[in-house]
Amino acid sequence: MVFAAREAGVGAIVQSGTDVASSRLAVDLAESYDDVWATVGFHPHDAAEADDLSLASIEELARSPVVVAVGETGLDFYRDRSPRDRQEHTFVRHLEIARAAGLPVVVHTREAETRTFELLAAHAPDLTVVLHCFSAVDHVDLVIERGYYLSFAGNVTYKNAPRLRAAAAAAPRDRILVETDAPYLAPEPLRGRPNSPALVPHTYRLLAQELGLLLDQLADLVAGNVARAYPRIELRASHIELRE
Repeated sequence: MVFAAREAGVGAIVQSGTDVASSRLAVDLAESYDDVWATVGFHPHDAAEADDLSLASIEELARSPVVVAVGETGLDFYRDRSPRDRQEHTFVRHLEIARAAGLPVVVHTREAETRTFELLAAHAPDLTVVLHCFSAVDHVDLVIERGYYLSFAGNVTYKNAPRLRAAAAAAPRDRILVETDAPYLAPEPLRGRPNSPALVPHTYRLLAQELGLLLDQLADLVAGNVARAYPRIELRASHIELRE
């Protein structure tokens, strides 16, 4: 996966944790490869398992120099795999951990945008917020007003996603990020297959067209945004080279 991504011109991979075990694995991977970085935290699906001891483990992992953010965390009222009160409690604890570590927070929100943004307003006015796999198209104005980062995944390329593409066009250019959400949401023309970092150039091409940019212009733009959103990340090159 790492070597295929390098061949595709990807300058940095962020491996996300979703519980203690996967967060430790993310840190281990990041320590093994110079161009891999980690986030640590509990996905809202796993929030029911986030007791004081496990959250203390996340707080400890967040001190590692290869960890660039806390998360992904947030609220998911679509699947509801954890009780909503536990999701909210765990989300707030993650915001506290991010503040203590001086790190940004990577936020997952699905069918829970109103409550997500309420909690962020109350508990994270001073944090850098990255809205992972951005889908909050009904809240674009609020997101822009608060200065959050909008991270677009492969679903922005889908034919049934015109509002998502409109959100990308409306977003301030210094707040746009691009991701895979691998192994999910493979971009067109590979929709339905397992996703991987090496496929992210397809998403870049679509977004470059939507934004009226050349491919290398978008790559440079996103590389600069990554450096601001995740200060611990050092790209292997001065920009992300996307090969045709």
